[in-house]
Amino acid sequence: MRTAIITGAYGAIGRSIARKIAEAGYRTCLVGRDGSRLKSAVDDIVKKTGNPDVFAEIVDLSSGTEITGFARQWNGPLSILVNNAATAPRKRMLSSEGVEMQFAVNVLSYFRMINAFQEFLNAGEGSRVVNVASYWAGGLDLSDIEFSHRAYDNDSAYRQSKQADRMLTVIFAEKLLKSGITVNSCHPGDVNSKLSNVLGFGGHETPDEGAATPSWLALSPEVKDQTGHYFSHRRQAFCEFSADRDGIVKLFGICSSY
Repeated sequence: MRTAIITGAYGAIGRSIARKIAEAGYRTCLVGRDGSRLKSAVDDIVKKTGNPDVFAEIVDLSSGTEITGFARQWNGPLSILVNNAATAPRKRMLSSEGVEMQFAVNVLSYFRMINAFQEFLNAGEGSRVVNVASYWAGGLDLSDIEFSHRAYDNDSAYRQSKQADRMLTVIFAEKLLKSGITVNSCHPGDVNSKLSNVLGFGGHETPDEGAATPSWLALSPEVKDQTGHYFSHRRQAFCEFSADRDGIVKLFGICSSY
């Protein structure tokens, strides 16, 4: 049976992405660290879709150890991986492994999930990776990626994390091309969510509207052969960061060092 993993799957956008994938008949795995919120999301999706093959895995995505453990107990091929988890604490926080929290969740979890599940994606015919990024991106400082020397600002940290997601998409698309795995990133939409509120924004779109582009990238035959691109509103969009080859390679090396 075709199987999908969605990280950050109980937030406004993540839950809608998971529901759309479950509606398409996939065995759907919701991933996050809050067990009660995961259970609520699973119950809601099963009820709304009639798909009984929806389940949860409790994983602290800021932890490389937990991601590795999650992958070790996984069985069977994986058709879709949606990296959607994100956080934006107002104060600089460290993960249990001592890594600045936005970098750990918003960037390293994407990097680690792709690496950890690559063998399962290889087993799936035409598997897809979707990295939920944002148009709100920029300011990446590769010399101080954890805000160890700069004054921490959650908006600045979020913007650089989303730039990093778009850059990592390019290099993973190249590395996985021969395996038949596509890797794309997207801006999901402007949804009024806990995350947007913490960043000081509201949002005029519904969660379903915010989930439209990520779920389209995960499911649509229109993009089955597209890889290494950035999309917004279900259209390929220009990404100014994709041409920074030196920066992309350096970023990949930095992520590999953790």
